[in-house]
Amino acid sequence: MKKLLPLLFIVISANSFAQTDSTFIRKIYDEALEQGESHKNLRSLCKDIGARITGSAEAQMAIKWGEKLLKSYNFDTVYLQEIKVPHWERGTTEAAWIENEDGEIIKLDILALGGSVGTNGLISGEVIEVSDLKALKQLTEDDVKGKIVFLSQPFDKKNIQTSKSYGACYPIRGLGTNEAGKLNARAVVIRSLATPEDDFPHTGTMSYDTDVNKIPGAAMSTNNATLLSNWLKKGKVTLKIEMDCKTYPNVTSYNVIAEINGKDDKVITWGGHLDSWDVGEGAHDDGAGIAHSIEALRILKKLGYQPNHKLRCVLFMNEENGNMGGKSYAKIVSEKKEEHICAIESDRGGFLPVGFDVNGTNEHLKMVQSFETLLSSFELYRFRKGFGGVDIGPLKEYYPNMIQLGLAINSQAYFNYHHTHNDVFENVNKRELELGSAAMASMIYLMDKTLE
Repeated sequence: MKKLLPLLFIVISANSFAQTDSTFIRKIYDEALEQGESHKNLRSLCKDIGARITGSAEAQMAIKWGEKLLKSYNFDTVYLQEIKVPHWERGTTEAAWIENEDGEIIKLDILALGGSVGTNGLISGEVIEVSDLKALKQLTEDDVKGKIVFLSQPFDKKNIQTSKSYGACYPIRGLGTNEAGKLNARAVVIRSLATPEDDFPHTGTMSYDTDVNKIPGAAMSTNNATLLSNWLKKGKVTLKIEMDCKTYPNVTSYNVIAEINGKDDKVITWGGHLDSWDVGEGAHDDGAGIAHSIEALRILKKLGYQPNHKLRCVLFMNEENGNMGGKSYAKIVSEKKEEHICAIESDRGGFLPVGFDVNGTNEHLKMVQSFETLLSSFELYRFRKGFGGVDIGPLKEYYPNMIQLGLAINSQAYFNYHHTHNDVFENVNKRELELGSAAMASMIYLMDKTLE
């Protein structure tokens, strides 16, 4: 009987710890759902600040907003981390229309791609439709010179995970204008990277090689893209477009950081990005992630949790068009010789959370999957290898052995709003946002208790 006592003690202790964790996680969810402040905070960010593209006055306002809000919660430390960021402005509203051989004219819903050059007045060109980036690379200068290239690749609607469709189409947005410039095209317009057929164009970042002929790049709504494809089947189409966007010299900006001290100085970082595109209100992308991240730290403090490690919430600046917030943060903390053991990101919208993606070793994955018993009653059930996030990604260069996690959400509606005028506060569900905050706080708690 005596030989069984140590084993019995281990089993009883393990069950006791599991019960303690379950009770605390229940308290996290109760606080988020009954006394939560994430929805209120998101409304303030969206309505009091609005769209906040890097380098803008609104981005600077958002920094002040974040700093003041974090200080109001009396965390152990709140501070700004200085960084250098790019500065691109859309300028006046874009205008474009198409005309067919019968003289019919249709106005287009378009947005300049982030980082594009302007048109320097109204420009015009015959449209040539190209299915995707691979097909564009197979063309010659004789095929496209002086023409406006229309990249028409649609989302693959068969993909259950909409991010896979986005990833497949990303090259037409990020690289298409650059490739067409090499062939001396006049401009590029792309079918928006979006799930639905609607009238909202989706902007997003693109880039040029340093020595390429820089031509304008824009996105049109999916409805317009379908219409243009149909017109081109019947004959020649001319597109006219005017954009006034411009890139300015880099400016000084800041990551906004709040901390609760732990028993040691090992760091668990989490956050979202404070910047957004300059259309809509950046509600899902990534106001929701900001609201999740602040609320997670608030809840842990409110419940009196005493962490083992330093808990650090970071509101990153400039994820959308450069990721200088994430890159600078990783470089700065590594130079300070900080020890980082975990990073978590929320940047997939304020929709219903379903689990976490794990960027780490097989052992890390098994550890996270072991939490399923605790979290399944809160309908968190998807724990698998995947992507952590753009902002926390650069930390892996300096801390290759750390675990990174990305909050996974139901993605079906995300690309209805992504980078559009339609990404506004009213399109975020209060309860789903609160559940995301509770999921973040719960995983931070479990990582802090589990990691040494």
